[in-house]
Amino acid sequence: MSDGPVVVLGDALLDVDLRGVSRRDCPDAPAPVLEGTEAWYRPGGAALAALCAGAGGREVVLVTALGGDPAAEDLAELLRGSVRLVGLPLMERTPTKTRVQANGRTVARLDEGCDGVEREARAEDVARALDGASAVLVADYGHGLTRQAPVREALAARARRVPLVWDPHPRGAVPLPGARLVTPNAAEAEVPEGEEERALRRAGELAGVWDVRSVAVTLGARGAAWSDRSGGRALVPGRPVESPADTCGAGDAFAAACAVALAEGARVPDAVRRGVASASEFVAGGGASAHTRPRPGAAVPDPRAADAAAGGAPGRPGRLVATGGCFDVLHAGHVDLLRRARALGDRLVVLLNSDASVRALKGSGRPVVGERDRARVLSALDCVDEVVVFGETTPVRALERLRPDVWVKGGDYDVEELPETPVVRRAGGEVVTVPLVPGHSTTGLITRIRGRGRDGVPAR
Repeated sequence: MSDGPVVVLGDALLDVDLRGVSRRDCPDAPAPVLEGTEAWYRPGGAALAALCAGAGGREVVLVTALGGDPAAEDLAELLRGSVRLVGLPLMERTPTKTRVQANGRTVARLDEGCDGVEREARAEDVARALDGASAVLVADYGHGLTRQAPVREALAARARRVPLVWDPHPRGAVPLPGARLVTPNAAEAEVPEGEEERALRRAGELAGVWDVRSVAVTLGARGAAWSDRSGGRALVPGRPVESPADTCGAGDAFAAACAVALAEGARVPDAVRRGVASASEFVAGGGASAHTRPRPGAAVPDPRAADAAAGGAPGRPGRLVATGGCFDVLHAGHVDLLRRARALGDRLVVLLNSDASVRALKGSGRPVVGERDRARVLSALDCVDEVVVFGETTPVRALERLRPDVWVKGGDYDVEELPETPVVRRAGGEVVTVPLVPGHSTTGLITRIRGRGRDGVPAR
């Protein structure tokens, strides 16, 4: 056990979500027209693994290849205060992946600087960055850094003294012989997630093929299967997470927790158990999306300021009202609620559950209408000023950004039991309910429609 930092070495990325609302398609191409776009940033790849490793207060150093560009500055700012960054100037451009999202759905991705490391690292620079490490985690994302001989030599020298955890990638380098633990996911190990016994056997096989001490194959929500070369094995079950909205980065959280545990002197099977628990907690906490924020240094947009500019009286911002729901198969009850909500203020924003969110809440047969069409129908109503699609099962995080003056729900909800209530009240807003129109229910409507065949004849 050492008091030194955990060093994460690998390929850091800058992930950007360019989010906008689409109410129509391009007239000359089957592509949505985005309005009101905002950019949201988060660390990706090895940078996310480093952030996970430091979540418990552990000192963490990230060693990665960067370019001399604004993306590198953005990434450094996102990690500031949590991770010490050692940026090796081996690239012209920092790897950046920009997801273009219309109404919460990714319609395109722009990759820049992702062709791989362009210059060779100096062995002395890598060795200096690894010096004093209590454990090393290699987060390989296939950009070529871990294939370089100077990097592998420095890693091998340090691994003779401290635990080395290697998180591999299909396009990455072969794990370093002698590594304490290698953590492929099921696809990388070429086994189905649901076949635990097969994963246990495969973990043992890979330990021999790679000449490493042990392998833990991660199995998503099912946990991990660990085996070592001497016949030790353990199946570590995962903790179920209710309606996970974002599982991206769970593997990084797993590997990071294993490295931290080994740095603290844990046995490898115990480190794997901690890794499984940490990955479950990471997903339950929102996954990689929980680390998303506006561009570092940029002011956070205030929707109420926009209201004032759009028509509020000088010095008095407009009253922002929000409501939310699935709105799958819009009916008269929905329209009545929306009109009542709009009457409570100067602007109405509808927070719309994404398709994945609706499925998590309503089951595999829903939604009947896709999120893009649901957003377009809602946007066409004169009482709706904006539609924002969110991917979680509750709109809590969307409300933290929006901070409405009024949050409106139907009269069948208890205000004090809503998870949104504390968030709205903390921002100075109020939560109100409005009466429902009797006899109107999406579920009932869908049931009646599905119970009839063509021409309205009841199905047999």
